Amino acid sequence: MREDYEAVIGLEVHAQLLTKSKIFCSCKNEYGAEPNTNTCPVCLGMPGVLPVLNKKAVEYAIKMGLATNCKIRNFSRFARKNYFYPDLPKGYQISQYDEPLCYNGYIEIRNGDQTKKIRIKRIHLEEDAGKSIHVHGKHDYTLVDYNRCGVPLIEIVTEPDIRSPQEAYLYLTKIKQILEYLEICDCNMEEGSLRCDANISVRKKGETKFGTKTEMKNMNSFRGVEKALEYEINRQIEIIEDGGKVLQQTLLWDEDKNRARVMRTKEEAEDYRYFPEPDLVPLKVDQKWIDELRDTLPELPVEKFKRFKETYGLRDYDIEILTGDKYLAEYYEETVKHINDPVIASKWIQSELLRVLKEKETGITGIKLRPKTFAELLKLVKDGTITGNVGKEIFNQIIDTDESPAEIVKKKGLTQVSDEKELERIVQEVLSENPNEVERYKAGKKNLLGFFMGQVMKKTRGKANPKLASDLLKKHLEG
Repeated sequence: MREDYEAVIGLEVHAQLLTKSKIFCSCKNEYGAEPNTNTCPVCLGMPGVLPVLNKKAVEYAIKMGLATNCKIRNFSRFARKNYFYPDLPKGYQISQYDEPLCYNGYIEIRNGDQTKKIRIKRIHLEEDAGKSIHVHGKHDYTLVDYNRCGVPLIEIVTEPDIRSPQEAYLYLTKIKQILEYLEICDCNMEEGSLRCDANISVRKKGETKFGTKTEMKNMNSFRGVEKALEYEINRQIEIIEDGGKVLQQTLLWDEDKNRARVMRTKEEAEDYRYFPEPDLVPLKVDQKWIDELRDTLPELPVEKFKRFKETYGLRDYDIEILTGDKYLAEYYEETVKHINDPVIASKWIQSELLRVLKEKETGITGIKLRPKTFAELLKLVKDGTITGNVGKEIFNQIIDTDESPAEIVKKKGLTQVSDEKELERIVQEVLSENPNEVERYKAGKKNLLGFFMGQVMKKTRGKANPKLASDLLKKHLEG
């Protein structure tokens, strides 16, 4: 993005709520069922049926509002949002319009040492639409699965406070964390349980008037959102610089081609012809219930960050990673309980545990290694019983078995070699076997120390005390 321009971005996040049933009927809220099996006359919009509001969906929406510093409206109502699309059998969506359940909130994002407040305009409840499945071949056709019709959603709408794709990414990451901490959404973007639309405009720096906005849809990952925003910001700047005008359009992001295409031109709230939902009474939420729900909120990411900083004394960067996932944070704290060393636990979780989780494409709940066993391994490394390299080998072995590291060390004879006389003998043996390298080292090729260390480790099967071995090598090479 050019330095003389700034972006103005607002995000709309749709999160499917983890209720057992749909928002207005008793059909299962379940992903992956056979197409069109979790349906009934209510979610299919048959004539004469009446919706009944799911109380648990309201509870989850209020919790999200409280967790994002929103005001909770004691009196709100539902509205019909009218539009026609194959996956919306009723021809309208039950949503909330001018009286949303939650409003005027905010969250803070951290960008390096800076924090920024992103205001949340509203959080409202609505029902999801079905899903169109486009099949391409000799004859193109479209199938429609109505299982998703009526799945409860909250839509989280920001004010236009975001100024860069990176800020958008940080905001989305924080929203995802809060949803997961509250356990009200599984946030699986591949399954569509978390979706994001973006409104984007650009203007010259210093201007206060907003430019013409476009809406970007179909972004399937947070990095995809970042890339789509970068593309659209640059596209709008180029149009303005060439003397053209940005049109108010809805765009679809194509992840494979790394570009957007036009879906429709110009769209306003009036296009949806909102009016109050006649089959649902207004929603009244008393303060007592709000206070009870506030008392049930878990420790949220911001609070956990502060506590980790005070309790464990870690760097901000490390705390961001450890608290980014609720279950990872719990795993870390349980590990620390058994080893009482916050730094070594943080280091190994970030370097080894997260590496394995990425390779396995799973979360912390997808492995068998318990924090207590993990801490046992870290103690063996910390007290010098085994080397770090041996520790990493054992870690790879026990991640899916939860075997005792101490038993493996005993069984395989992996105890670190720290006997000075024994290491002295091995060092002298390595030096005598590599006279040319010794001469080169003495001639100034000091980086050959790594070669000699490798030979010592090879002879000891990685069990040599690294510091002692290095000291002995230097003693003989430089003495």
